[in-house]
Amino acid sequence: MLSTCFNSVGFNWLASPAATELEMVVMDWFAEMLKLPSSFKFSGSGGGVIQGTTSEAILCTLIAARDRALDRIGGNNIGKLIVYGSDQTHSTFVKACKIAGVLPCNIRSLPTTTDMDFSLSPSLVRAAVEADVANGFVPIYLCLTVGTTSSNAVDTIDQFSDVASDYGIWVHVDAAYAGSACICPEFRHYLNGIERVDSLSLSPHKWFLTYLDCCCLWVKNPSLLIRALSTNPEYLKNKPSESNLVIDYKDWQVGTGRKFRSLKLWLVLRSYGVENLQSHIRSDVRMAEMFEGFVRNDSQFEIVVPRRFALVCFRWNPDSSLVPAGHNVELMNRKLLDWINASGQVYMTHTIVGGVYMLRFAVGATLTEEPHVIAAWKLIKEGAQTLLVNRSFISC
Repeated sequence: MLSTCFNSVGFNWLASPAATELEMVVMDWFAEMLKLPSSFKFSGSGGGVIQGTTSEAILCTLIAARDRALDRIGGNNIGKLIVYGSDQTHSTFVKACKIAGVLPCNIRSLPTTTDMDFSLSPSLVRAAVEADVANGFVPIYLCLTVGTTSSNAVDTIDQFSDVASDYGIWVHVDAAYAGSACICPEFRHYLNGIERVDSLSLSPHKWFLTYLDCCCLWVKNPSLLIRALSTNPEYLKNKPSESNLVIDYKDWQVGTGRKFRSLKLWLVLRSYGVENLQSHIRSDVRMAEMFEGFVRNDSQFEIVVPRRFALVCFRWNPDSSLVPAGHNVELMNRKLLDWINASGQVYMTHTIVGGVYMLRFAVGATLTEEPHVIAAWKLIKEGAQTLLVNRSFISC
């Protein structure tokens, strides 16, 4: 409410020194909590900006990577630029690539497999890069994910540093959801190798008790971002900006005007403190572990992919003695999901990974407690039993 009613439009320092400098402060605070190297902090050689969404964070860094490459090979060679992600990378990556002018045929969506828990293979990336270079293309950008949307798969950051360094590829880490957990020492290893990437983004509005919109983006070399995104019309020229001693956030984002997002994050950090925020994360993970235990201890259900953080991917798969011959497991789970959501008591979503349809149980709402998780499991069991009674309802 405060960040909205102040109606700050801090596109440059002069428009709102408080909004600008508070953003710089909270981005360095958050970087300290995540134990990011000084190369990502204003107190070091980097810096951070609060974007609206991960889509904007990816687009801005992609444009910076694009322009860095075109400065080297010439703007008329944009058709040679190649970018890389996995088939689990968020769909906004492809959208951002198209907006940035990367040809759709030059967007490499590399396959993931069950045996790697759907994380991206470093050897597959290197093979793809080497093949593209041999064919005259120019690799510019690799998007890694810590906590994919579908199943919370994690791309092991430090395993991609060498290929990126060998070919001058900008590496961005999308940790939109799971990055918040890395304020806890027991989860910080998921960011191992972050000192060798170019940018990192995570969204406090997902799991950090902060309201939309708030996506934190840190960059190691802000000058590349500014060079790609800066505008300097006459009516915005002023002495502080021309001194190069202040930050003008209009040059760190797509638009010019911007909200007072830093106030939201500042209030969360100051109101809860590090220990309470860590407790929030740990509590959600414990409740997800409890739900995972319910699933594993019931012969009618199964865990489909390993649980990470506070997301449990599972499916209903009763043995043949309980269901009609020729039953369709995917159809059964679709019917079960519809039944659960129609109850109005719990809302869940689904995904398909590796060709398997699964249900997603995510713990993360601010006021969720163990009784809610227990009640949700009872509801899921009730739905399964109801569908089993009406056998024609679940048959093909």
